[in-house]
Amino acid sequence: MSQNQKEAGLGRLEYLQALVTEFQVTDSSDAKEQVLANLANFAYDPQNYEYLRQLRVLDLFLDMLTEDNENLVEFAL
Repeated sequence: MSQNQKEAGLGRLEYLQALVTEFQVTDSSDAKEQVLANLANFAYDPQNYEYLRQLRVLDLFLDMLTEDNENLVEFAL
């Protein structure tokens, strides 16, 4: 892995961590929906799997399946 790839990976991890933190601290339903949708989009890229696993995003998706907000449930799927 080249140095540039390592730096890009670190940046990606930090960005995903920022999204997870934003999701956890916000009280806004709209913001939660937007952040969860962004995390779901990142989940389509296999390169992100290890980062998402490390940040326990998979558990976050599973937790959202029991929410009353249908959008959160949909984005978690």
